[in-house]
Amino acid sequence: MDIETMKKILLVLTSQDTLGDTGEATGYNVAEASHPWKVFRDAGYFVDFASIAGGQPPRDEVQEDDPVQVEFTQDETVKASLYNTPRVSVVDPSQYDAVYLVGGHGTMWDFTGDADLQKLIASVYDSGGVVGAVCHGPAGLVDVELGTGVALLSGRKVAAFTNAEEKAVGKQDVVPYLLQDKLEEQGATVKLADNWEENVQVDERLVTGQNPQSAAGVAKEMTKLLTEVVREQKAGEEEAAQKLRAERDAEKAAEDDE
Repeated sequence: MDIETMKKILLVLTSQDTLGDTGEATGYNVAEASHPWKVFRDAGYFVDFASIAGGQPPRDEVQEDDPVQVEFTQDETVKASLYNTPRVSVVDPSQYDAVYLVGGHGTMWDFTGDADLQKLIASVYDSGGVVGAVCHGPAGLVDVELGTGVALLSGRKVAAFTNAEEKAVGKQDVVPYLLQDKLEEQGATVKLADNWEENVQVDERLVTGQNPQSAAGVAKEMTKLLTEVVREQKAGEEEAAQKLRAERDAEKAAEDDE
């Protein structure tokens, strides 16, 4: 992955359109997609979209009083991209500097346990990329195993939609599990803020947020990490170039002595 030249971020969306067997509609959270999209785009990154099942992913209601959500839903490039998203299973992870898991209750049914999503996340992280997730998006981090054989969540400090927030929206008996509990079972330490307060946690190249209010903050921290990765890459390239020059100079000096 050549982070310096590619500068691409993949946003992954749920394909689940109902809350279990309740018949109640759901989908990806528009605020959690739109605000990071704007942060990434304004930072100069190309943004692509993918979903678990492909096609046009379902979405929750748009808050018309939020200009960023309105801009997102009216942007022609975004509309074209979301009209027929690729399945996660066909995405080439080497094409992306980062992957960001958009939240929404639907993720609780189709993010967790999806082997293709797990492989995508692990591949991006293992190659030096950044992984981000917000609200219910961390459901996609469950059971992700890195190339080292260690679970991505093991020993991590993370944020996600809390048990208290799930109870506040009355979905604690609807979702297949409570996300906070599941992340803790995976060996993560879930850092809690009050309901609906912004809470962003950074642990190495993993960035997570608690709720929709944290979405833009997650994206900002991801762009900071990507800048650091590019800086480290350039430093490594310069070090290699200096070493090569020194070797060539030594060879030339040896030839001159002969």
